[in-house]
Amino acid sequence: MTTVDLPLLPLGRGRDLTTERGVECPGDLPEPSDPDLVARARAAKAALGERVFVLGHHYQRDEVIEFADVTGDSFKLAREAAARPEAEFIVFCGVHFMAESADILTAEHQQVILPDLAAGCSMADMARLAQVEDAWDALAAAGVADAVVPVTYMNSSADIKAFVGRHGGTVCTSSNAETALEWAFAQKPDAKVFFFPDQHLGRNTAVLQMGFSLDDCVVWNPLQPNGGLTTEQLRDARVILWRGHCSVHGRFSADVVDELRATVPGVQILVHPECTHDVVLKADLIGSTEFIIKTIEAAPAGSAWAIGTELNLVKRLAAAHPDKQILFLDKNVCYCSTMNRIDLPHFVWAMESLVAGNVVNRIEVDPETERHALTALQRMLELPGKSHRD
Repeated sequence: MTTVDLPLLPLGRGRDLTTERGVECPGDLPEPSDPDLVARARAAKAALGERVFVLGHHYQRDEVIEFADVTGDSFKLAREAAARPEAEFIVFCGVHFMAESADILTAEHQQVILPDLAAGCSMADMARLAQVEDAWDALAAAGVADAVVPVTYMNSSADIKAFVGRHGGTVCTSSNAETALEWAFAQKPDAKVFFFPDQHLGRNTAVLQMGFSLDDCVVWNPLQPNGGLTTEQLRDARVILWRGHCSVHGRFSADVVDELRATVPGVQILVHPECTHDVVLKADLIGSTEFIIKTIEAAPAGSAWAIGTELNLVKRLAAAHPDKQILFLDKNVCYCSTMNRIDLPHFVWAMESLVAGNVVNRIEVDPETERHALTALQRMLELPGKSHRD
């Protein structure tokens, strides 16, 4: 078994329907250098009027964000779409799992469009349904499955959310992960939480917010027999973490934090909880994308910040707050490569296709998957506190 079991599909060509990525995008796109792209996008949006509602994730390119009716994180955007029943078309400028969530939450008459079907999420692809089902069977064989409550991060496919719904679990966002874990531990005596697909969010929440020790957490590696764990480790663990991560947030390093503190007087380190545990331990503030934005908005003029999240957002924050010193917590470029697949040519193609009466790249979750995924999402919505936020 290799360390990568996903087929390599250059530039999204080819088909692999068991993952979010690699589905060929049909149609002829405008040339990227077309000087009329912006005018064409404006004209298409004007022609569609209230029939279309455009969602823009915070990590999107500026050229796409310009046309968003609302910006935000994944679940916030899906809920915004559900609150616009008059919109026949929801054009989701994000990635595949986000469009799936929008399809689950919106009405039957609304159609969700993803401008490029190859815009997936590497983290979501790290927990595939067959792997999770195999892991659950292994937990049953170890005699611990009856005590396990699954919790999946919003950054997961619809079939993973449905699995969680069928097995009595819930979904969480980066801002309500603690609340979701507290709920999960309250569901059964001596409960264990099986958290996927992002090990770092699960670990940081369990250890830093809930008081568990690192020894209470074990990591399930889907590419190893029995997850690479002994039966005794599974029985002793309180939190079983899936071996997944965000390719963007996993790049930040504790060494850069130390270097910035040594060279930038008074700098405050602000990071997303998908960052590795050693980086989060060195940070001043940890929180979701919305938390990061609000923190910078409320920061005093002249303050210095190093931010550990996707570069498009950090650049946008720096441009919006020239009175503050805003730095990127990495020496190298760190864009979300799959999110950046949604560019202006794809957006124009999708919008002009709608104007012509041709619905392209529609994202549809099958009714059975939708029913169980909605159960898991509804459990999250019923949680107290920050459940409505990302």
